[in-house]
Amino acid sequence: MMNDMGMGMMLGMGLVWLLIIGVLVLSIAALWKYLRSEKK
Repeated sequence: MMNDMGMGMMLGMGLVWLLIIGVLVLSIAALWKYLRSEKK
């Protein structure tokens, strides 16, 4: 039972980390495009 709980927790944490990284990358890309278009 503890093993199943650990796996679920690990999976949840992995998904959360993937989400956080995805949002960070998207926001950085948006900022980059905004700054580049602003200079022109």
